[in-house]
Amino acid sequence: MINLYDEDANVIGTVSRERMRAENLWHGCVLTLVHSVDGERIYVHRRTDTKDIFPGLYDYTAGGVIDAGETPDTAARRELEEELGVDSPLTFLFQTTYVDEQTRYHAWVYETRSDGPFTHQPEEVAWGGWMGLDELRGKIDDPGWPLVPDGRAIGREWLRRTGS
Repeated sequence: MINLYDEDANVIGTVSRERMRAENLWHGCVLTLVHSVDGERIYVHRRTDTKDIFPGLYDYTAGGVIDAGETPDTAARRELEEELGVDSPLTFLFQTTYVDEQTRYHAWVYETRSDGPFTHQPEEVAWGGWMGLDELRGKIDDPGWPLVPDGRAIGREWLRRTGS
């Protein structure tokens, strides 16, 4: 079960993940950018081909859906540890929304600094490695690079807000 949200990012109940996907209901997601300790690189990974949404595409955040009863802060820590095996302090950056024909959610965006080691969750992460900030900026702007669509949209907002 996951938190069900209204359009204004208020929790209004719970719903199964399957129903949320089938009916494209408002839900909450957390996204955490992992910077290298020196701040020069971002950890990027490729999603497994078995993911229920955006399979096989690249992503530069560790994240996922907020479970029933979870706060965004708790979900961000859980997702970071589950996907990449990282337990490091998080900094909240901003809250936004993402909507397309497959999904609509409220996103809480965080960042952390870690040089690893990283332990990928095999069901979710097929590959991971470092990418320089300039290269990532270029990939976000490149419509031909297989980046998750929400990552492209939220990445543009992140770059604009942070001046990265």
